[in-house]
Amino acid sequence: MHQTVPLTDEALRRRKRLAVAGMLGSVLIFGSNFVISRHAVLNGLTQHDLLALRFATAGLLLLPVFLKAGGFANCGGVSWRRGVWLAITSGFPMTYLMLTGLTLAPAAHGATIGPGMVTLIGIAGSVVLFGAALTRNLIVGVIGVLAGLACLGIAGSTGASAGTLRGDLCFLGVGLLWGFYPLLIQLWKVDGLKAAAIVSVLSMLYLPVYFLFFFRGFDVAPWWILVGHAINQGVLNVILGLWIWGWAAHVLGASVVGRFPPLIPVTGTLLAVPALGEIPGPLQVVGFALIISGLFVASWRRPTSRQ
Repeated sequence: MHQTVPLTDEALRRRKRLAVAGMLGSVLIFGSNFVISRHAVLNGLTQHDLLALRFATAGLLLLPVFLKAGGFANCGGVSWRRGVWLAITSGFPMTYLMLTGLTLAPAAHGATIGPGMVTLIGIAGSVVLFGAALTRNLIVGVIGVLAGLACLGIAGSTGASAGTLRGDLCFLGVGLLWGFYPLLIQLWKVDGLKAAAIVSVLSMLYLPVYFLFFFRGFDVAPWWILVGHAINQGVLNVILGLWIWGWAAHVLGASVVGRFPPLIPVTGTLLAVPALGEIPGPLQVVGFALIISGLFVASWRRPTSRQ
């Protein structure tokens, strides 16, 4: 029988350093996606184009994983009821709200409001579903996130753009849906890559709708632009980012991994300034700061010491 050879201390340290680098890479992928998608919808592509590129690419690439895990008979091995819920929380509905929000509101809003709501849902779900302790850090962090969301809501309702508030509401919807995705995966014990395959394959059902009602031809942008967005949407965000995140979480542990999600809004907000020229107003800056600070406080846990 094959036995796993224990890793040396040096090999473990290299593995952990690689996992930290992977987490930072995932943060860059997820944070920059708001900026890249916002730039795309401001320069000729629509949310429907990006949706089609995302799920056509990820769905085709992950179809073998879906078929190997159980195929269409039982929806990749998780049952159709569970598969549909996974697709709702991380597939077409969530992504449509995100990309529609980016046609109305700045990228920094999406990068901040979405992860903020995901954290709130994750905290509530962990307490209700898994009996997690509601610590002082969690309570303070939740209050900070809620206060920041309120600041952004006030800024959006009184800003120059009437669509900003509608975009922010879309991002709230993103957070409400996306926040349940990791909880469902944990509750149902679904492998991360298999879950991504289920979400992507089921979301391909949108493609006939796209080609019937929203397709404008393959010349809407240069081919290399379309390929670039297909790679960013389908490969980097759906496959690579989630895969690296899951592997790094296994290597580093929950207490360490929980410190990385707050970097997503930091990345998105900072990149939006030079890439899109989005200069936030004073109340928006306060809102961003409160949300990011709340996320850091809520996610900061002391690593459990080994006895």
